Amino acid sequence: MGRDPQRAVLVARLEKQTSAPVQLSPEEIALVRSLVIYQDTHVLALNKPSGLSSQGGRGQVHTLDEMLWAFAKSNGNRPRLVHRLDRDTSGVILTAKTKPAAGFLGKALMARRGFTKTYLALVAPGPPEPRSGRIEVPLRREEIGREAYMIVCDPDHPDAQPSVSLYRTLATGEGVALMEMRPETGRMHQLRVHLASIGRPILGDARYGGALTLAGQPVPRLMLHAVALAFPHPEGGVKTIEAPVPDDFGGIARLAGIAGRTDPRPPHPEGNRKARRAKLFGTTEAEADS
Repeated sequence: MGRDPQRAVLVARLEKQTSAPVQLSPEEIALVRSLVIYQDTHVLALNKPSGLSSQGGRGQVHTLDEMLWAFAKSNGNRPRLVHRLDRDTSGVILTAKTKPAAGFLGKALMARRGFTKTYLALVAPGPPEPRSGRIEVPLRREEIGREAYMIVCDPDHPDAQPSVSLYRTLATGEGVALMEMRPETGRMHQLRVHLASIGRPILGDARYGGALTLAGQPVPRLMLHAVALAFPHPEGGVKTIEAPVPDDFGGIARLAGIAGRTDPRPPHPEGNRKARRAKLFGTTEAEADS
């Protein structure tokens, strides 16, 4: 089995981040500032929209990494990405505001210590069987032209990367299921390939066989959202940040008849749970209880 490349990849990502100041338009500055969902003296978290590359994107559009210059201090210091999300995945993404925080969080992430990432995915056709479980399927990277894919492979393949994802079904609708996903490893496209491997590709995932329409309506994007991130805070303890579900994700969920009926986190007292559902899906508490 090939060596685990995850540590080298994380180090390369940190080194690759933009060091030269980037000129941003007023519209870009306003956009990235509108994405902030949490900040303190050490970290800043944003709710990244689908379609925005975290880093290293192609073309003339600035990446999220470049747009972080909107938060630069007079001494040139600016937030640094701690991790990345795929271009088409929306949700919470964490940055470090200081070098000590970046070092602390980078080491914790590389050691797989204290980070828990939770995603929501809309899949078809319907829920998997069993409705919750563990997907432990090795993956390997394959280049096709300019595009990189991850494919399921034999554990003995020299390029095999051990990959583990936990899943549970939160709700079902018209041929669609809302899944909670928690990756235990961090492979490229891991959740997308793992769900496709059990016959439940994510809606809007043209690369891995996901349906592109639902009830005669186009699915506007990959229906994968990083809804929560728990991480060790530089001041101690564990901090959890949640990213509300964007309108396009919520719209497809409502079209399937399942929006507002789920809680993407472990159960809370009933009085809190309705409010959490409403907050994440942008619905009223009455709708969240339907």
